[in-house]
Amino acid sequence: MPTTSKTPATARKESGGAGAQINELKDLVVGYAKQETIDPLKTLARYLGFGLTGSIFIGLGGSLLLLALLRGLQELDTFDGTYSWAPYLITTAAGLVLAGLFVAKLISPLVNGGNDGQITIKRTDHTRRYKEQAS
Repeated sequence: MPTTSKTPATARKESGGAGAQINELKDLVVGYAKQETIDPLKTLARYLGFGLTGSIFIGLGGSLLLLALLRGLQELDTFDGTYSWAPYLITTAAGLVLAGLFVAKLISPLVNGGNDGQITIKRTDHTRRYKEQAS
């Protein structure tokens, strides 16, 4: 009668030997690398998408408000005749003031050392989070 005996390699493989540990280690490393590279890039892309969309809408809204100011000033009887250039000057000045405010807000974190009263979100411990997800 032939008896089937397990070879040491087969027994080690079934009991979670070195090959299984290597595969598990590889899976952990790949998962951790994805978590530390792909997830932050996805988050960054989402923030950039919302930021660009918001800036386009704010720019479009500001342009339309300046156009409305120009048209409103042109309708006033005060600016007829020799002062017909004044609505353009007033609208240009208002546009420059708005642009100056935006630029001042943009560079204020650089001047104030990076903290302009903004709420700072601290990073979580990714290692702990990854270990919880893996188990």
